[in-house]
Amino acid sequence: MKIVVACGGTGGHSFPGIAVAKELRSRGHEVTVWSAGRDIEQSVMKSWDGKVFSTKARQLKPKYVFAILASYLRCVQAMKREKPDVVLAMGSYASLPPVLAARHYNIPVVLHEANTVPGKAVEFLSRYAKTVAISFGMTAKHLPRATTVLTGLPIRNEIAAGNRFDFIPANSFTVFVTGGSQGAHAVNKLASTAICMAGRELARLQDSKRPLYVIHQTGAADEAMVMARYAEAGIPARVHAFEREMPDAFASADLVIARAGASTCFELAACGKPAMFIPLPSAMRNHQHFNADSFVSHGAADEGQQSILSAVALSRYILRARENPARLAAMGEKILKLATPDAAKRVADLVEANARQPA
Repeated sequence: MKIVVACGGTGGHSFPGIAVAKELRSRGHEVTVWSAGRDIEQSVMKSWDGKVFSTKARQLKPKYVFAILASYLRCVQAMKREKPDVVLAMGSYASLPPVLAARHYNIPVVLHEANTVPGKAVEFLSRYAKTVAISFGMTAKHLPRATTVLTGLPIRNEIAAGNRFDFIPANSFTVFVTGGSQGAHAVNKLASTAICMAGRELARLQDSKRPLYVIHQTGAADEAMVMARYAEAGIPARVHAFEREMPDAFASADLVIARAGASTCFELAACGKPAMFIPLPSAMRNHQHFNADSFVSHGAADEGQQSILSAVALSRYILRARENPARLAAMGEKILKLATPDAAKRVADLVEANARQPA
């Protein structure tokens, strides 16, 4: 069977797509991954050694209307050339040209929505899909006319197989800060300020029983700034624009401070790691808040609102977490129960079930 997996736009849409592509290929299918071709996708695509096609899709904004049309025509030509039996599209603007091109040739489409609240692309394209796979149960009410199946969010198989970094002292309280693959300036500033404050408070109290250690994925713009802050405060830290050892970073963390993109949420669940979510306030339809809330409501995480969460409050939260390992352990157990380790298999099953049958 020939299958196109259209994913991209962000790491949060690319990683799940690659996970399903690998599962489908392991079943003997011929799989081509269609990406938008953005620079941010390149680090993700290194984990895929199969065929790749760049759609050159652009964000759904009026200024890109001609680029979007060009991408659609490019996809129509590629779809005619490849003649896939089914297309799996993982959401975001990168799904629009491939799905419309598939519709042009009456090729079956399966969509996947990562977040609690569907984005504009999935909401619009769901009318052309045979099935929409969803990560959160609540998503179904936002797609009343679509056939939805709860699969969870596919994640990288290796994400929960990491080992604690051996250079981190055994008695450390390790905080992992990540705003996602592109970083998050507000989270970088807030978290680094709060951690430095916490470090100074521990120094004032001469409390060295569990010294702080920080792992911080910053994005390219803030790497130098964050690194300098920790160095000035005397806090040992591993700071990278893009953390290439994510499984080990998760394995090393006692507490994670993160945005609430769907991939981050489900990767934390797979690793059983307690988290303080700071949702992106400008996220489309406030979906990051609803993602976070679905975990908070199970006692599996905490949530801080960016507009009102101060560095002082976050610093106190970190220190309380350090003093209360039992609560963190309980949160870890609860978030682990929300994991969907077989999500890639469930989505692959849907793709196979909805493929065009040979004549």
